[in-house]
Amino acid sequence: MPTPVKSVLPVVLLGCGGVGRYLLRHIVSCRPLHANQGVAIRVVGVADSSSLLVAEDVHSTGLDDALLTQLCAAKSSGSPLSSLLGRGHCQLFKNPEARVKVIDAATTLGRTTGLVLVDCSATYDTVSLLKDAVDHGCCIVLANKKPLTGAYEDFQKLVSNFRRIRFESTVGAGLPVIASVTRIFASGDPISRIVGSLSGTLGYVMSELEDGKKFSEVVKNAKSLGYTEPDPRDDLGGMDVARKALILARLLGQQISMENINVESLFPSELGPDAVSTKDFLESGLVQLDKSMEERVKAASLRGNVLRYVCEIESTGCQVGLKELPKDSALGRLRGSDNVVEIYSRCYQSSPLVIQGAGAGNDTTAAGVLADITDLQDLFQTTA
Repeated sequence: MPTPVKSVLPVVLLGCGGVGRYLLRHIVSCRPLHANQGVAIRVVGVADSSSLLVAEDVHSTGLDDALLTQLCAAKSSGSPLSSLLGRGHCQLFKNPEARVKVIDAATTLGRTTGLVLVDCSATYDTVSLLKDAVDHGCCIVLANKKPLTGAYEDFQKLVSNFRRIRFESTVGAGLPVIASVTRIFASGDPISRIVGSLSGTLGYVMSELEDGKKFSEVVKNAKSLGYTEPDPRDDLGGMDVARKALILARLLGQQISMENINVESLFPSELGPDAVSTKDFLESGLVQLDKSMEERVKAASLRGNVLRYVCEIESTGCQVGLKELPKDSALGRLRGSDNVVEIYSRCYQSSPLVIQGAGAGNDTTAAGVLADITDLQDLFQTTA
């Protein structure tokens, strides 16, 4: 006998890049699983940077699975959302009208069935839209870090109703870092320190250097494996780790901004994007960093330590950069592109809570987003 549908979650997705497309595929492939759990996820709209594809009647129907599958294929091949018109019961709106339509859906569904606005984009431009959705009682799920790392007032607004926001995937993809922090807080156990290797790219680079490989060779190899951004300096500069650290620091109650975080870049400003092209950086810039990095790795080894690129969050502030750590610690044993987070508190003072696993990748991140969406099911009306 089929399981009765207990919760219907209407979803509007912002961003259909790598993570967004994987999310749509996961939603479609998990239909049988969710049906057995009495949960139905109804995708009523999908937006990219220029337009919004929305179901004809957001109150009762969503974009069907065949259309969602076609959408993923179209976006993967570089085709616009407009190429999908005529393939299903949908409408297309271009910006700025698209934004108005999202707000219309938030206003209408926020008062009735509810709505989950999912941000899988990589831009600050969604902040005002997300804040409007919060005002209309909608739930928010974020893979996009930027809305939580801009003005502190925006962070406060978005997390003002903590029951209606999920952002696990902003820090460790599918790893339960945010959930662990909030559970420890809820138990009344004060967190004193968080140390984490939160970049799969930099985790891989630093662990490879232990084998005596040159920094330039390791970075180029990481790029060939697809671990880095097209310009590896986007990873080596540490700003992505800093954003994750800022989210954790704010979650701990620190009213700070990016300007308050001391971030160590692994390349000097004279080799930065404003001074040197990506091609020149890879061909002649990286090799200039080999000697200094080799010296730091050797110095740490002589002291029985290893170098890791970590964020360190304490009551006194937040730091991001290279740190010597004992070889036998959880962070010291880290190999490859995994993420590792150590959480210290009164209960976890001498032996920290350690969370480790894959912390990057579109597939893993999208799975974390889907878990966040389903975690909101109890907030939605029971419908047939």
